[in-house]
Amino acid sequence: MTGQIENIRKVRAFLLEGIKDLTTEQLNRIPEGFNNNIIWNLGHMVAAQQGICYKRAGITPHISDEFWEQFRSGTKPERLLSESEIANIKQLLSTTMDELEADYNNDIFTGYTAWNTRYNVEIKNIDDALHFVPFHEGLHSGTIGALKRLVSMA
Repeated sequence: MTGQIENIRKVRAFLLEGIKDLTTEQLNRIPEGFNNNIIWNLGHMVAAQQGICYKRAGITPHISDEFWEQFRSGTKPERLLSESEIANIKQLLSTTMDELEADYNNDIFTGYTAWNTRYNVEIKNIDDALHFVPFHEGLHSGTIGALKRLVSMA
């Protein structure tokens, strides 16, 4: 399953490369017709992965409760994020994958509770979760691409 983790890492690295030249203002900008921005989508990807893999397994995630509350499903940007907060999200995109790989290899995901996603995908264990995360992140990657085009034109 470490191949799945590596795939998630590659997508995240691709996204980070694609936004490296955007300003703090561009990362925070919410274009007309959208209810979120690029940096919220990246933070949400971290929070969702932690929720899908850790919270659903009854394990404390590697993010703070504050981070979870700010980026969990059903939230939207409430304020502009600072450069240091943006740097933290960029770092978490990588470090949470390192932690996930180590935790997977240490076989800590034993108490997983089966559930159905809003996309009607049943997730019964960590392996199912690791197959679902790239789908979820792919949805947000598309949104990030659309947002990037709009904020780069302005």
